[in-house]
Amino acid sequence: MGIYKKLKTFAGLPVVDVETKKKKLPDDPAAVAWVIDMEDFEADPEELEAAFEKVLERTGPAGPAALIIGEWGSAYETPFPYDLLVRNAGRLSALRSLFVGELTGEQCEISWIHQDDITPVLESFPALERLWVRGAEGLSLKPVRHENLRELVLQSGGLPAEVVRAVGASDLPSLTHLELWLGVDEYGGDARADDLAPVLAGRTLPALTYLGLRNAEIADELASAVAAAPIVARLTDLDLSMGVLGDTGAETLLAGQPLTHLRSLKLRHHFMSEEMAQRLVDELPGVEVDVSKRQEEEEWGRYTAVSE
Repeated sequence: MGIYKKLKTFAGLPVVDVETKKKKLPDDPAAVAWVIDMEDFEADPEELEAAFEKVLERTGPAGPAALIIGEWGSAYETPFPYDLLVRNAGRLSALRSLFVGELTGEQCEISWIHQDDITPVLESFPALERLWVRGAEGLSLKPVRHENLRELVLQSGGLPAEVVRAVGASDLPSLTHLELWLGVDEYGGDARADDLAPVLAGRTLPALTYLGLRNAEIADELASAVAAAPIVARLTDLDLSMGVLGDTGAETLLAGQPLTHLRSLKLRHHFMSEEMAQRLVDELPGVEVDVSKRQEEEEWGRYTAVSE
């Protein structure tokens, strides 16, 4: 199951495929987000490198400001070669936004997308402001300090607990947006609320205003943890959408610390009763509460929005 589509904009910039057949390219190559998408899942590393060189030809000596990597060739069995970026860091001095793994469900199921250690990217690009990664098979991260990262998005059908703990152990003083698609245990999403304790304490994330703990089969457990989490008091947006939140989780949210300071509470795709969903809206009148996409529990139980 997939709800993710190809982006039309990224980092506020229109998306342009490096293989575009348009005669007129952007006047300012830094004013667009460049896409490398091999389309052919059997593309070899030489073809990927050629596409990368084409991006550099079109963007100049500093490289693109924003780069999206789609299919790199057999993403379903081979991790993206981050070394391609790391060893070319000197030619990518303008890079501020990076998305690796922009594949739709038709190209590759999210839980099949192979990733690798993303720590070298953060270490090699100290000016990077935005990092999005889709897929968590083989994904790893070591605790890192990064002065300028403002947005970290890890999309998965199952995010490993060790990655969640590494995020919490990292020192990210400029991070304002953290989005973790926790997924389900069947696809490697073995994180529990305790693994998020450092994130919820907020000590290493002093600038955070948006927290998204999305696509989680432990949504009720997360709601209970969030209800008492120190970081919530300084958030503007709390996002528990795409998961399996039910009445129990919603009740703990309402019984916990005040949420009336929030700009938005996103709970789209949930398993709450109509009465509980309406109660959330009524009790948080100044908050934009999204309780759309109510689901009915199936015989086999509840399900996240993005899985197989």
